[in-house]
Amino acid sequence: MDERLEIIEQGWGRVEPRSNGALLTRRMATEREYSNAQIGDGANDFHGRPPLTMTLRARFSHPVSQLRGTAGFGFWNAALGPGVRALRPPRAVWFFFGGPPHDVPLALGIPGDGFKAAVLDVGRAGFYALLPTAPIGVLLMRVPWAYRRLWPVAQRAIGASESSLDDLDLTVWRSYGLRWDLNRVTFTVDDRTVLVTPTAPAGPLLFVAWIDNSYAIATPQGRFKIGLVSEPRPQWLEVEQIDIQTVVTPNASVAL
Repeated sequence: MDERLEIIEQGWGRVEPRSNGALLTRRMATEREYSNAQIGDGANDFHGRPPLTMTLRARFSHPVSQLRGTAGFGFWNAALGPGVRALRPPRAVWFFFGGPPHDVPLALGIPGDGFKAAVLDVGRAGFYALLPTAPIGVLLMRVPWAYRRLWPVAQRAIGASESSLDDLDLTVWRSYGLRWDLNRVTFTVDDRTVLVTPTAPAGPLLFVAWIDNSYAIATPQGRFKIGLVSEPRPQWLEVEQIDIQTVVTPNASVAL
């Protein structure tokens, strides 16, 4: 594992560094204790900014239907979680998993749980412009036809784009990649394009790969909750061949 990556072990979370990656294991989980196995940039090492590429190989211990908590890999701004003292508007460019009861439906027609390629940029000016209308907006979102018509406006305001990847067998090794440009992000799985977004966060963001026992509920209809799940079985995420490159020209790049 790259020695520049920080290891975080919380609760029942354990990280086993490998020569070309790491095994992130959540040995068990209870609703009373946060458990997290994580590698990534240090808390103050926000160097990820476009244009850049990220590729890695990964596999999970269980299929989508059996995983619990959250897990994934990519870039974010450490918007919340243990040790985060100031709430930040979430920004992320990543492959993300959320198991039941996790429910954060950011893109119209995409489930709020499961495994997905996703981009989010709540710090955009459009979000703050819509913020005063939030109370009445939540009420309107409870009407199905109004939700279908109005949520795309909110989705653009928060810079949300997602593609469900629930059909993947996560237990086999797969190659995951993303190219984060100034105005779009392109996600690939095994060299197949799975999402091209119309916008992209400006950065800088932190690289992270993790598996924990948390969940969040945040729906357009006004349901909000965060918590922890219990899971007696060990579950893990293994990553290898992590390669993050800053794009200098169309024909050349240098490693971060």
